[in-house]
Amino acid sequence: MAGDSQPKLQLLSAHIRTFPDFPKKGILFRDISPILKNPAVLTAVTDLLEEHVRKSYQQVDLIVGLDARGFLFGPLLAQRLGVGFVLIRKIGKLPGPTLSVAYELEYGLAEAEIQEDAVTAGQKVLLIDDLLATGGTLYAACQLMRKLQAEVLGCVVLIEMSDLNGADKLKPHKVFSLLQY
Repeated sequence: MAGDSQPKLQLLSAHIRTFPDFPKKGILFRDISPILKNPAVLTAVTDLLEEHVRKSYQQVDLIVGLDARGFLFGPLLAQRLGVGFVLIRKIGKLPGPTLSVAYELEYGLAEAEIQEDAVTAGQKVLLIDDLLATGGTLYAACQLMRKLQAEVLGCVVLIEMSDLNGADKLKPHKVFSLLQY
């Protein structure tokens, strides 16, 4: 990040709340809700994400957001970049023909799906979510992109829980996070 990004990162950091033992004992939940209710902070986050993407990638065809908080930041970033936005949802939430993959979360099992026609083979995509913990959800998203023969340029998150080593699970895909805990 450029030196002038530091005030925006500090603003972001100041608007993340921590809740211990949620959704179960032993998990330290990082809550982004205060970011969403403050337009200046939401703008700062979008600025930081846009700056990274424009600096790091020559071509992005689609932003792919993960259910559900990737839906909050992904469309804002896609609009800034002038590209489309695609949803990866929890199983059973999308109409029409879909592809799905099962994956493990740090606190259980889940399944993700995407509409079969959401991404065209060869499209260059960036995956976005609010948080990277163990990497299960983003890994599932990478698997879905592989099934659709898309090129995953990287993964973008607001928060990375570095001690859980989720980025290792996503290799060779690059992970960019605004904040690390």
